[in-house]
Amino acid sequence: MSSPFIKALFQQHHRARHQVPASAICHVVEGVLGLFFPVLADQRFESERELEAYRNSLQSDLVRILTGMEELLPDPAETVVNQLVKELPLIYEDLIADAHAILAGDPAAQSLEEVIRSYPGFKAVAIYRLAHALHQLQVPLLPRILSAYAQAKTGIDIHPGAEIGSHFCIDHGTGIVIGETCIIGDYVKIYQGVTLGALSVTKAMAKIKRHPTIEHHVVIYAGATILGGNTVVGAYSIIGGNVWLTESVPPYSRVYHRPQIDVRRSANPSESIDFSI
Repeated sequence: MSSPFIKALFQQHHRARHQVPASAICHVVEGVLGLFFPVLADQRFESERELEAYRNSLQSDLVRILTGMEELLPDPAETVVNQLVKELPLIYEDLIADAHAILAGDPAAQSLEEVIRSYPGFKAVAIYRLAHALHQLQVPLLPRILSAYAQAKTGIDIHPGAEIGSHFCIDHGTGIVIGETCIIGDYVKIYQGVTLGALSVTKAMAKIKRHPTIEHHVVIYAGATILGGNTVVGAYSIIGGNVWLTESVPPYSRVYHRPQIDVRRSANPSESIDFSI
């Protein structure tokens, strides 16, 4: 005899709509990135026909995934996938621009291949751009699965609803959080530990712009926190490390946090203080 707990769990499974495993949509997205970039591909394509056949197989896989949740979609699964496929050339162009922005912005980057193949910032943005396209097509759940997948891989959390312009550069990137209603312009550069978040997390704010707007050519240094839907960082501004910002700043601003650090020098080493940690 099954225990009451197993019986209760079975009832949940029995009532639940069949769901494709999260790994399936992640596999498709990794396949699309391999389609875009030879350095990320798991195989070598010997002809255009072979490459097109691979694209078609990814398209078929995505149709199967969306068919399992078709009642939640605004259009039939095949229609949604066809719309996404039409957008792939534009997504590819955006990703090439992002890779060039990282290459130009990081002195340590030696080549475009290095950026595409090994930079977590590029990986996170690449998955974001595909997740964002699905989000724009009103596909539920899957975009959030992809953002969680990207966060697990890179330590960078970008909500698929955020709007991010071209030539976006994430340097290092660990700990970056970009909220759902954030708007980011072109040629923006963000370092590790930056939060573009909300001042309030109440459910009443769910349909309201609650994350900041970052205009073109802004640089945000490590550890900065910028909060609020009415907060606008003007174009060509620089936000220094560890800044806490909850109000707008005009274009060409320089915003810095000045920590109070005392550095003292003793001529006699015997006067040094011993610390036990």
